[in-house]
Amino acid sequence: MAPKFKDGDVVLSFSGKWVSWAHTIAAYSAFLSAFVVGVSLHYHKIVENEYYGYPQEWFPSVSATIGDRYPERSFFMVFIAITSGPRFVLVGLWYLLSARPGRTLPKFVAGMGIFRTLTCGGWTYVTSTDDHQWHDIFMISYLVATLPWTLGCLALSPNNAKAVQYRKYLAGAFFGTLVPLVYFFIQHKVHKIAGAYTIYAFFEWALILFDVAFDAVTALDFDSFELIVKDVKGTSKGKSTMVADAVLEKEKDKPAVQLFGQPFSWSEAFDAVADVYNGFVFWSMLTSLGLLVWYFPLWYMGISGYEVLVMSTISPSLLAIKPFRSLVVRNLRVCHLLGLVGLLAYLAKSPTNRLFAVGFGVWMSSLSWAATWYSEGYQPGRLESKISAWAIGLIMSSIVKFAWRTSNPIWPITHAENGGMNEVGLVLAIFAVLRSTRNPPNLSSNDLALQGRKQGSSFLAALGIGGVLFAMHSLLSDSSTMILWVWEGFPVRGPISAPHGAVTIAAMGTGLVIGLFYEDWARSWTFYGIGSVGAAFLTLKSHWSGYLGALTLTVYLMAVSVPLVASAARKSPAVTFGFGFLVYNVMVLFHVWVVAYAFVPGGPLVREHTDWIMITTMLLVGCGVFTSISSTPVAQRKRFNAYLNTRKQRSYYLYILGFLQLFAVSIAYLRFPTYDYTPYHAEDKVVTAGIWTIHFGLDNDMWSSEYRMRDVIKELELDVIGLLESDNQRIIMGNRDVTQFLAEDLGMYVDYGPGPNKHTWGCALLSKFPIINSTHHLLPSPVGELAPAIHATLDVYGEMVDVFVFHSGQEEDPEDRRLQADYLSKLMGSSSRPSILLSYLVTKPLEGNYNTYVSDVSGMHDIDPTDWDRWCEYILYKGLTRIGYARVSRSTITDTEIQLGKFLLGPEAQDEEVRNRRIEEDNIAPGERFPALFRGEGVRGHRYHVFDEPRYFG
Repeated sequence: MAPKFKDGDVVLSFSGKWVSWAHTIAAYSAFLSAFVVGVSLHYHKIVENEYYGYPQEWFPSVSATIGDRYPERSFFMVFIAITSGPRFVLVGLWYLLSARPGRTLPKFVAGMGIFRTLTCGGWTYVTSTDDHQWHDIFMISYLVATLPWTLGCLALSPNNAKAVQYRKYLAGAFFGTLVPLVYFFIQHKVHKIAGAYTIYAFFEWALILFDVAFDAVTALDFDSFELIVKDVKGTSKGKSTMVADAVLEKEKDKPAVQLFGQPFSWSEAFDAVADVYNGFVFWSMLTSLGLLVWYFPLWYMGISGYEVLVMSTISPSLLAIKPFRSLVVRNLRVCHLLGLVGLLAYLAKSPTNRLFAVGFGVWMSSLSWAATWYSEGYQPGRLESKISAWAIGLIMSSIVKFAWRTSNPIWPITHAENGGMNEVGLVLAIFAVLRSTRNPPNLSSNDLALQGRKQGSSFLAALGIGGVLFAMHSLLSDSSTMILWVWEGFPVRGPISAPHGAVTIAAMGTGLVIGLFYEDWARSWTFYGIGSVGAAFLTLKSHWSGYLGALTLTVYLMAVSVPLVASAARKSPAVTFGFGFLVYNVMVLFHVWVVAYAFVPGGPLVREHTDWIMITTMLLVGCGVFTSISSTPVAQRKRFNAYLNTRKQRSYYLYILGFLQLFAVSIAYLRFPTYDYTPYHAEDKVVTAGIWTIHFGLDNDMWSSEYRMRDVIKELELDVIGLLESDNQRIIMGNRDVTQFLAEDLGMYVDYGPGPNKHTWGCALLSKFPIINSTHHLLPSPVGELAPAIHATLDVYGEMVDVFVFHSGQEEDPEDRRLQADYLSKLMGSSSRPSILLSYLVTKPLEGNYNTYVSDVSGMHDIDPTDWDRWCEYILYKGLTRIGYARVSRSTITDTEIQLGKFLLGPEAQDEEVRNRRIEEDNIAPGERFPALFRGEGVRGHRYHVFDEPRYFG
């Protein structure tokens, strides 16, 4: 044992820099040893991916090198285990180096360092082969934690110019490498370009080198430590300044430095979290109201009377009554709690009761938020906090829908069986209301009269509120809405819902930050012009140019919402919010009228005029900008001075916003399409195709039906299915897209069909086979609703097969249907490839337009000419051998059955009698039969009906 001396001398001592060197050497050894062994033993195997092998791909990725094969995997695991010791010591020494009394950031950065170390162990020892989901979770967590670790180390760097310079270079190289990394990954995964994965691999290895090198820079700082354990320079005692200290002193008057240079308070952070969750609840209830209202005209096939509940939002108009206004302002907690009745709606089995519960919840919530903004109008800092919470609540709602694939787990159309988390959402909402309302506004009897209420026009402010609220709801409440506006089919030439939904969400966050930090710019006419250009591009363009316009408009709307709501809060709430919500409701009806024109009074006047909606929206926002700018300079200075004392609270909302953005990126990674889909009976080369009218994803009892749809589609082993009445990307339908959930859960390619700006009820195509090309058609409809169609070319077992998905017009418009039949017949006839039509034709077999669809012009044959009991759904084909046909009952999912056909590649018999000869199932190979699960009583209300069994041909 070493002798002990009172002065602390030790027998063994070494510089702290050797901890950094040990970590660097062990980490690089882990990767390089696996690389050398892998290339030596399994070169051709580790450069091969799901699409290409050597020589198209000639350099292995990191994941293939370290995780796929023995013994390179073992080399990696052993050295990573060795690395963990120096790694934990490195994180601990960094904390000792950077810790200062009263500073929270060093603790946070150290926590991130430990978390990264643990998650590194997670993705190292839980390989993708062991458990793909947990491997991805650990990997994503590691990458997400890298951002705060890197930025934190930069902020806490000691005043060592050389080390700071290296860190900046390496951090910039690391994050700069992510852009080409993602680009070439998409080139490989989506576009399947040979050699792209090799280039991706180079950038992936570069990330590893930069990541380890960044931590290696600590060797330049740790030479101030001598172990065990003696600080020979006093760095850990705060005797030297840090880069961050110097910057704070120099830039102390700048808003951002004042904002983040404040001590951290958990109590205030929880207040901000509670406020944001309240905003999330508001948007969740508001977005569900239209969806519930939609159920009733959908089933009544016309105006039902329940549509009046869209007016639930105009409750702030009651604030014109002074005693009532005072009562509400002084009892905001009670009002917010009453608004949570909307979250209890899921307990009601009756659709009517659920609608009224949500209507009451929206009524109280709209009233509560308007009164909250009004009551805080004399305290600009607190007002900004409430506006921030409301806006971030929208972002959170969009992120939750991104995670739940356009559904919301606290909507009243969900429950435990279809992805709902209603109980959890309700409990959190109660705690959030109790927390966020524990410090009510401190108002004297004259406060509400002394808030500068005469600044600008209340009427114009109301127009601005109506416009910006409608735009945020219709375009930003789901991250995929505008992506589907610019979608035009395959090949992919623009954004897709996942992962690019995260880009839309990032634009929302960017816009909000601009609105908070640069309010004058946010309400400027220059920025308004930029936003208007973005709106024009979104409306008129497709693909990436249209999406660029969408992102521009997104940034603008989120930014301008801050000054517009702040301006409205300082005026009469009954006008600005009561009338403002009325304007919003009018816009909601306007944007439904343009597509539902055939069913509503005055509809033909606005038929297909989404451009008018966009113009009106931007004019309304312009009215709000005008009255916001008209505030007096004196009032603006007073508000600015008030902000100086409340900037600290702003930081917590930005922390929450940052966390939500990282969460969105993680979701985008998890949802990235795999494109490795396999047909159900690939060994038999069978194609099973079906058609189904899904009634917008709401079942007969007003529950979301995508989970039940997924189950029956999977059990029927459908390789290709056309979905009709599938476009839900409007306020009245919840801005949903059930095809995202179905495609990802079933492992299928998806073409959404004509976008929500094309004014149809929608048609979509899901396919196990790659969609090589697809075009969208709007068929002639001079009188009635537009008839959408998709013409897609699929790669079916190496042969090109065309699939048409089509929804005809209404029975009441015979001329429309005649023109549509003629158009589609010629379109099908223009293809010389084998073809399948999955359709809704509205005709009797062997009569009328049927003879146009099944004709020499189209070249198509009916899947079963003897099935006389049809009117809506039909399957036609040509150039294929049809071997089976079945009709399956709908259960309570929709109002229409599922029709299915089984086909084999190869030409059909030319003789009609031979082609339509039926045979018994015993004469059909097992892999070519329909599932026996649906015989007899079937399963969950689905069974073979009409014929009570499938029909086979041969």
